[in-house]
Amino acid sequence: MTKTILGLSGSLRRASFNAGLLRAAAELTLDGVKIETGSIRDVPLYDGDLEQAKGLPTSVKTLQTQLQAADGVLLVTPEYNNGIPGVFKNAIDWMSRGPGLEMWVGKPVAVLGASPGGFGTIMAQNHWLPVLRTLKVDFWAEGRLMVARAGDLFDGDGNLTDPASRDRLADFLDGFARAI
Repeated sequence: MTKTILGLSGSLRRASFNAGLLRAAAELTLDGVKIETGSIRDVPLYDGDLEQAKGLPTSVKTLQTQLQAADGVLLVTPEYNNGIPGVFKNAIDWMSRGPGLEMWVGKPVAVLGASPGGFGTIMAQNHWLPVLRTLKVDFWAEGRLMVARAGDLFDGDGNLTDPASRDRLADFLDGFARAI
């Protein structure tokens, strides 16, 4: 039976390191594991008035459908000003609306990320913990992957080219898939 993992990149930039990390993850999964990439690009800023007047946006319903079908979730997070990117948190907030909150409960979730800085995405990953606790996910804490100095490890199109980083990513994915 194939395990499906929903992969979400917290960056909107097409050549972002984190979108590239997610693409590499999709390439490196083992047999029996599939990463379905979701997109936060069309998720509007959360507005309770909009939700009340029109319900959940189509982009959010699509993400919720992907979340419901997934056996686990990879949050591939950039780090902006030592924290969670607002656009990424916004998408997760929308995904928890309506029936979405129950879809998160007990769902295996892993966090990883890439950054041009020397500390990877350690602060952003730590900032996800209270959010994930509130969503009552099954947070996978056995592995941690922070790709530091990403500018040296990705090409100009945002593709992860560093063999050692690709090996670390494959090991991370293997551990997460086994935990699901």
